[in-house]
Amino acid sequence: MNHDVFITCAVTGSGQSHKKSDLVPVTPKQIADACIEAANAGAAIAHVHVRDPETGAPSRDPALYREVVDRVRSSDVDVVLNLTAGMGGDIVLGSAEAPLPLSPQSDIVGATERLVHVEELLPEICTLDCGTMNFAEADYVMTNTPGTLRAMAARIQAAGVRPEIEVFDTGHLWLAKTLVDEGLIDDPVMIQLCMGIPYGAPNDPNSLMAMVNNIPAGWVYSMFSIGRMQMPYVAQAALAGGNVRVGLEDNIWLDRGVLARNGDLVERASTILNAMGCRILGPAEVREKLKLTRR
Repeated sequence: MNHDVFITCAVTGSGQSHKKSDLVPVTPKQIADACIEAANAGAAIAHVHVRDPETGAPSRDPALYREVVDRVRSSDVDVVLNLTAGMGGDIVLGSAEAPLPLSPQSDIVGATERLVHVEELLPEICTLDCGTMNFAEADYVMTNTPGTLRAMAARIQAAGVRPEIEVFDTGHLWLAKTLVDEGLIDDPVMIQLCMGIPYGAPNDPNSLMAMVNNIPAGWVYSMFSIGRMQMPYVAQAALAGGNVRVGLEDNIWLDRGVLARNGDLVERASTILNAMGCRILGPAEVREKLKLTRR
């Protein structure tokens, strides 16, 4: 069991949850305020996507990231910023019978373009989605080839940013080990086990522990599941030796019929961890643990 746990709050994500809850932040101000709210509730790390302020659709616009980052950094609240670099690998096939040409919904760009906001803003952490995967949607593929990931990892390393390796299935963990062995990711290695997302690793305990038992000694890992399994995974994470992620990216409900704010989810996670006898780490302790460079 891990008795010294840090909490990451994924405040908005890139899905369609803003259509289901008006508490999901959309504008840069709302997203920055959500990061600050999560930090005040006990989160050491805020994981950030941005959205088109007019439509709520996912965006890669560096200007939107800059506004979020500037607002958080200029506040009097300390939180480690973790910017996604997962956007730009979305392929949507035309249909099952006519896959080409790709749907206009596709957003597929090169490694350099996917990291423009990271290299400009130099967050302490950015994500590296370590594999390609089918999601629940019929013709959508999250695309991260080994070549693209090698190129991205090299640029992230050169920028002095700590990658958080997103692992959705066992093969992704294998690829993560390969990148580390090739010298493209520095110690301490940080991974996020993303469980219960169709069609990656299911969120049952046996699947989780198969992943955990294959994590090399010395790696720092966190984990989450989605929907109603978010809070059970808070306890599961600590018991399995890991750290915790909650937030509206993964779950919009606090209780049955009660929509959550990010701060509510962090507070609920803190209550669970405190009841288990855990100590919750603050951002300064996380920086020391992960050897982060604060800008």
